[in-house]
Amino acid sequence: MITQSIEYLRNSEDWLKTVLIGGVLSLLSALVIPTFLVVGYLLRVLRATMRGDEEPPVFDDWGDLAIDGLKGFVIGFVYFLIPGIVVAVAVFLGVAGAIAGGGSDAAGIFGSLVALVGALVGFVLTIFAAYITPAALSNYAETDRLGAAFSYSDLRPVLFSGKYATAWLYAFAVIVVSGIVSGLLGATGVGAILSAFITFYALVAAYYIVGTAWGDIHHVEMRGDDSPDEQAAV
Repeated sequence: MITQSIEYLRNSEDWLKTVLIGGVLSLLSALVIPTFLVVGYLLRVLRATMRGDEEPPVFDDWGDLAIDGLKGFVIGFVYFLIPGIVVAVAVFLGVAGAIAGGGSDAAGIFGSLVALVGALVGFVLTIFAAYITPAALSNYAETDRLGAAFSYSDLRPVLFSGKYATAWLYAFAVIVVSGIVSGLLGATGVGAILSAFITFYALVAAYYIVGTAWGDIHHVEMRGDDSPDEQAAV
């Protein structure tokens, strides 16, 4: 599956154009809207692969792409919000405890323990968020209902299935390897730019894996048009 995911984008004659656009948008992610466009494209990858379409999507219908990506971004933000809050609260309590103790050794140890426990809990919650978010995005991509991304009754069977767990591990491995390569390249100016394109390529490969697994689990049927707006109107 990893080999197929890496070759996925190259199933299109315009794959270089897609990677170029995706990489440039990734470089401009600080401007926020480009991030929505990349997320929107990844949602298109999920829709295509879960329906067995081996032809990669393209960057077009930019308005719909941005709106769809915004919804996907909100889904990810919500799931990662709780881990972020836990870590922030732990750090705050640790610092506040140390200050309240007047800088004593006991207060410093207490503050460090609180921060450490909070960081560990936050780490576990972050892993869970990273595990559930692709499934949540997939359920949204299939149904085009934002609420479906937060429907535990829909997500639970998938999250506890061996097929999804295996696919997630494969996808995670692809992203980790790309992160290592990007980190090594980031030591140079040119390498830092190339890393954006590598990261985009890896994300597409990872979501190909997730989308394919989701389609196998849910037996999603091929549709003639995957446009969210048009599907919602049907």
